Amino acid sequence: MGSAVITARAAATFEPVGRSVATARAFVRDTLQGWGYNDVVDDAVVLTSELVTNAVIHAGTAADVLCLRSAEGVRVEVADHYPEREVPLQSSGIDFGSPDRENGRGLLLCAALASRWGVEYSPTRKHVWFQLDLPDRPVGIRSAGPVLPTSLLPVTDQRVRVAVVQIDSTGAISAWNEDAAHVFGHTAEQVAGKQFTDFVAWPHTPGTSTGIADALQLSRWEGSYGIRGADGRTIPVYASHLRVRDNDGDPSTVCLLVRDDERAVLQSPVRAPVSDVSSDNRTADPFEVFIGSPAPDDLDGLLQRTVERARDMLDADAAFLLLATDDETELEVRATTGLPSARQRFARVPVEAGTGRYGSARMPAVHEDLTAVPGAVPLLTDTGMRSVVTVPLKVEGRLTGSLGVAAENAGRYSNEEALRLQFAADRIALAVESARLGELERLRRGSLSFLVEASDLLAGTLDRDQTLALMAQMTVPTLATWCAVYTIADQSSDPYLSYVLHEDEDLIDGLKALLSKISPPDPVPTPGARVWSAPAEAGHRAAVSTSTRALAADAPLSMSTATRTTLATAQAVGGETVVLPLVARNRVIGMLTLGKPSDDHFRQEILELAEDLSRRAALALDNARLYSERMAISQSLQRSLLPPGLPDVPNVEIEVIYRAAGEGNEVGGDFYDVFPISDGAYGFAIGDVCGTGPEAAAVTGLARHALRLLAREGFGGPAVLERLNAAILDEGARSRFLTLLYGELWPREDGSALLKVVCAGHPLPLRLRQDGSVVPAAEPQPLLGVIDDLELYAEEVVLDPGDVLLCVTDGITERREGSRMLGDDGLAEVLSTCTGLTAGAVAARILRAVERFAAEPASDDMAILAMRIPEPQPQQS
Repeated sequence: MGSAVITARAAATFEPVGRSVATARAFVRDTLQGWGYNDVVDDAVVLTSELVTNAVIHAGTAADVLCLRSAEGVRVEVADHYPEREVPLQSSGIDFGSPDRENGRGLLLCAALASRWGVEYSPTRKHVWFQLDLPDRPVGIRSAGPVLPTSLLPVTDQRVRVAVVQIDSTGAISAWNEDAAHVFGHTAEQVAGKQFTDFVAWPHTPGTSTGIADALQLSRWEGSYGIRGADGRTIPVYASHLRVRDNDGDPSTVCLLVRDDERAVLQSPVRAPVSDVSSDNRTADPFEVFIGSPAPDDLDGLLQRTVERARDMLDADAAFLLLATDDETELEVRATTGLPSARQRFARVPVEAGTGRYGSARMPAVHEDLTAVPGAVPLLTDTGMRSVVTVPLKVEGRLTGSLGVAAENAGRYSNEEALRLQFAADRIALAVESARLGELERLRRGSLSFLVEASDLLAGTLDRDQTLALMAQMTVPTLATWCAVYTIADQSSDPYLSYVLHEDEDLIDGLKALLSKISPPDPVPTPGARVWSAPAEAGHRAAVSTSTRALAADAPLSMSTATRTTLATAQAVGGETVVLPLVARNRVIGMLTLGKPSDDHFRQEILELAEDLSRRAALALDNARLYSERMAISQSLQRSLLPPGLPDVPNVEIEVIYRAAGEGNEVGGDFYDVFPISDGAYGFAIGDVCGTGPEAAAVTGLARHALRLLAREGFGGPAVLERLNAAILDEGARSRFLTLLYGELWPREDGSALLKVVCAGHPLPLRLRQDGSVVPAAEPQPLLGVIDDLELYAEEVVLDPGDVLLCVTDGITERREGSRMLGDDGLAEVLSTCTGLTAGAVAARILRAVERFAAEPASDDMAILAMRIPEPQPQQS
């Protein structure tokens, strides 16, 4: 970072896998927020995302990310290990490429967003770095008024009482002077150590997020609020706050307070006429004369200060400021004072509202009595205001907004006041437009970062329910207070309420119940957000009905949980509700519904961001649907390849355990079957088709169904397998070789069982005797699906009471851990410990031993078939 002193650093390395991009973004975001660099977080995240993507995705190497902090800003370095890749120099004139390309956008973004950037090489890797400087944030600006004649000095009543209150870092009162005791009635002893907020009546002015606790943390603050006196009444005051620290470095806030009607004593700078000349013969800045110094550095603060000063300048009861949309057809309410503005913020009114010569916001307008022209100023409807003056804010002839002041009395304003207000509006129009453009740029960068992370999250899942949850969680509370997602199964189906989320979890159930009772929005494919009034109307009806019943029953509303829930739900949906279609592959697959609380409205920038998100979410939701449908079809087909169930074989215990390899597979290349052939005879088989997955499963189906059919036609074991071999070879290029153990079983009256077994290339069946010895129960013969002419033979085995026959596939015997393999000997050793166990216990012990043999999950299908001849139970005497 040049000669700047590095005050902190953080580094991390990310592997060359796709998820590393999101992890790197989170690392940079957390690091910069921890350093308090929120001003540059969004730009840093976007640039890091592009550069890490270039490293881990396009270059295919690990990415080293280093964050360095200094007093001037932050530098982020991203290094990959592929230095021979050509990188264009800043001054080479080489085209960075199109921003629409999938790769190569990192350097283009660096050039657009970073204060400085560059590329550095070392023998082993390449560094791309960028630096983001912090914006200037003045901690305090001194100002002085001009020398004035005595006649122009502020008028006060006798002695000026200036209350001096000092607040420590915890918000407690540490000093309270005599004037404070005189003005408010509390002595220093009564207030010492108590929280300052206990005495403050703070005006929660819509359009500003600064509370008393926030104001006490600022380096300087000036404005109006109230202090609760000893008699319980609130005393309006005008205050000037100054943040200081003592020799030990502990901060505190000194507050100077006067009665509100003496605000001129503290208010700075003095609002002198523009023509006044200061002592050094320099003309005062008209903007600072109107807005005050220091001017707010954020748009909302600037607009709020503007309406407050406009109200004071014309001694009005209310003031408001609206900003024009990009096409100048509508005005959006952005700041008010003296109005019920919580329900007006971000509301829109048409530019050409009203009638007559003052009907357009493009010209100054004076209304002496609004009752004579109802609706002339829609914002003031039902507010009690009678007279109003409005003036346009223009920059280079283009309408950028409208400023107005209003009074409760008729006839308060004339053209003279309109000219004064227009003069003030002309002074602030450029500053407001500059702040608005700055806000739009921050929103654009924040939106870009938001959409990058949203796309990454949505692409990371193919689960429908998880996709629905992600859609809702990304919109609440970032874009809306609550959200509901409707889905449409097909074109003939009605929309279904699939997911509901509110930023207050206690309201989710009530919101879901309300939405379930009203008809869903129409699935209109037209892009863009459209207003949906049904939730607000339904909530209002429910609230009125519930309140009426409660009052009729003479029951306090606060005592009824159901009533509180209904009223809270009505308030939650009482604001603006919009619906965005979820369109994927030219079909409406659902609707994304966003809502605000009582009488609140959406900003156009938020709606545009929500529309962009809805397009991404719709595609992700449709991909999840397609994946779920295909998985359901695949699993249904696979389940059809499994036996419907095991038959009850007299005097024989049978247990089967089956595990298919691969995610989502229920059937693979291994298969088993046990089925009745004729009276007293049963067939059993266990086999392994070459490979795994759907291709192997197709041969599995052929083999299992052919075995049953041929056996029940009366063919013996060798003939059954020879015909199956011919059927497999007839598949041609789709054929796969098959190892198969097939047997026929006849239970005997003496408690034993006769088996005739053919082992065609399959792991040999193992017989466990009662004495614990383990021996093969058959001889190996050629596998199926390789040669045409097979000559197979059956071998007879008699299982005595207590004997076990174990049949497995090679997924069991070939289980590996490094260079070790379980093998036939290892299997026989495990089986030898199963004497006296039931068939189910034998199969479970074999599987447990196989799973414990290696730490990694099995990569091959596994099947275990255990048959046991139970010992005869002693007869009861």
